[in-house]
Amino acid sequence: MNLKANTEVNFDNLTAYQRYKLMASLIVPRPIALVTTIGSSGVANAAPFSMFNMLGEDPPILMISINKHSDGKLKDTATNILDNGEFVVHISDEPMVEKMHACGEAFPSNISELTAVGLTPVPSQCVRPPRIQEAPVSFECVLDETLETLSRYIFIGKIKWLSARDGLIDTETWRVNLRDYSPVARFGASYYIRTSDRFSIDQEGKSSSESQIDSL
Repeated sequence: MNLKANTEVNFDNLTAYQRYKLMASLIVPRPIALVTTIGSSGVANAAPFSMFNMLGEDPPILMISINKHSDGKLKDTATNILDNGEFVVHISDEPMVEKMHACGEAFPSNISELTAVGLTPVPSQCVRPPRIQEAPVSFECVLDETLETLSRYIFIGKIKWLSARDGLIDTETWRVNLRDYSPVARFGASYYIRTSDRFSIDQEGKSSSESQIDSL
């Protein structure tokens, strides 16, 4: 059997931007955190980040990674988290994806992205930053740990409260109604993907478009 040679890349020989392009297009799909924070003037900020994921359930912690600007200045989200240690992570679904994407534009610090793009802020249960009414899921977080690299801040947040769209969670079985949950994810370059095309693998190792959890 003739095996094709792999493309081998020594990361030490690449620039940071070259590494970013490869990693961001190969480590996919990535969930997207639409994060709300509160600035020192009281303005609610919202911005999407795809360097995001859960880290564990005991304690319940998640991670968002926020890059610094090329001049070393911080994005509003990072500044606000460092200042007051509170933020809300939202999962975006298809109906709100365009507004989520628009929150990534560069707005002045005194302008709330929520107002600018037409999303609705509502009070959170235990943190100051608002939740977004249109989001199917929101996690209210307090800062648990901060890591800093040359290019970014990595914030580990402890989840204090979960809010989900009515009917999404069965609080007796603690299962999620995945049939009615269609979050979007980030793919390579400027692409997003849908999560509605799903399959499971049974005990015999065969894939199927049907799954037990979808039938609950």
